Amino acid sequence: MRLRLHATSWLACGLMTACAVGPDYHRPRVAVPQHFKEAADGWKPAEPNDRHDRGAWWKRFKDPELDALEERVARANQTVAGYEAAYRRARALVAEARASLFPTLGASGSLTRARGAGRSANTPTGTNAGVPTVGNVQDLSLDATWEPDLWGRVRRQVAGAKANAQAAGSDLDNAKLSAHAMLAQSYFQLRALDATQRLLDDAVVGYRKSLQLTQNRYVQGVAARPDVLQAQTQLALAQAAATENEIARATYEHAIAVLVGEPASSFALPRVPLAATPPQLPAELPSSLLERRPDIAAAERRAAAANEQIGVAISAWFPSLNLFASGGFTSATLAQWFTAPHLVWALGPQLVATLFDGGLREAQTEEARAFYAQGVADYRQTVLAAFQDVEDQLVSLRVLEQEAGIQQEAVGYARQSLEVVMNQYKAGTVTYLEVVTAQATLYSAEQKLAGIAGQRMVSAVGLIKALGGGWDTPPPPADGTSR
Repeated sequence: MRLRLHATSWLACGLMTACAVGPDYHRPRVAVPQHFKEAADGWKPAEPNDRHDRGAWWKRFKDPELDALEERVARANQTVAGYEAAYRRARALVAEARASLFPTLGASGSLTRARGAGRSANTPTGTNAGVPTVGNVQDLSLDATWEPDLWGRVRRQVAGAKANAQAAGSDLDNAKLSAHAMLAQSYFQLRALDATQRLLDDAVVGYRKSLQLTQNRYVQGVAARPDVLQAQTQLALAQAAATENEIARATYEHAIAVLVGEPASSFALPRVPLAATPPQLPAELPSSLLERRPDIAAAERRAAAANEQIGVAISAWFPSLNLFASGGFTSATLAQWFTAPHLVWALGPQLVATLFDGGLREAQTEEARAFYAQGVADYRQTVLAAFQDVEDQLVSLRVLEQEAGIQQEAVGYARQSLEVVMNQYKAGTVTYLEVVTAQATLYSAEQKLAGIAGQRMVSAVGLIKALGGGWDTPPPPADGTSR
């Protein structure tokens, strides 16, 4: 009797209150700092500003060539296209899961001509006794089946599919953000190499002049043969460095071609030395990364989807109720098909429960709980990595800005030193070795300054990416399915 009461209460719960077994989802708690350690003095948390568009963050750099390339990424990048297809598939899976909430209707019709056994030879009546019969049978039926979602299994599946679709939408946002950021970083590194190439070309020109000067002094008997050899060596080294720089530039150009969806063989960018500087950072820097970074949003949504699977696994412990109804007509003659005597129907419920499964449901429930715990750990790890990313970019920008100022001073000193040493060499008071040293020091300092400029731009893009697309852009949509 007690078991019967429990079963009755289960059924009443399902029919009257639409119970959903399993734990309800709550966003996992994560320790979020209120301030960035590496931020400048006076910076404080700020809420995202919804007035700006996430997709146009690269326009901060005011580079028309970069803007045109970024637009091509949005249209032709194949990685983004793959994530967009995955998002559409995830949305279709939501509709697929939701379809299980509704009854299934089906219709069938058949026309059969069959040969059957005739009457027995001992039959007292009928002239066709013992003769096989041949006849037609027409059937038309309409069937309906429905499994009420008593324990919330289907609702959990729908909620999980929605969460997965939202995660897929965030994955798409993250793919776009990553592709745009990778393009911007590759572009600025290429422009830094263009600046380096200009320096190397200038160095080659300068070394040729020095070689000519040394050769003239050697002919005049003022300079020694080793001075000429040193000048020739210095020129050859500069030419080799210029050639090597070409290889690095070509590599970045090929990478940009792939990002914009074009074969590297047909893609080329003009040579323009880097002249941009990092955009001015705001006085208030937001730390609300949970609302801004799409990879964090995706990890959180996947944890939510994993939580719903716990309810799906628990629902397997409860019986399922299937309702079915079937009706139609069957007749040997088409003229009498829709008459009442030929109407057939069937109606009834079916209650199904698993009594023994060798521990399968228990294992599936434990698997679902472990998968959810894994999703929570992944979510928290993603948050920690996000804050690390921001701190890394902040300290990089701060240190590189200081280093750029110091390096600019070093370039000025090296230029003055070369001018003094060159005048002394012409006057015959120093050897050519000192000229070589002064020239190498200047060109090395200038190349390092160009490299720092490129690194600053790369770090600026990295900070924008780490903040989810800027510091005053709106967060991703709360419902990824409403795109």
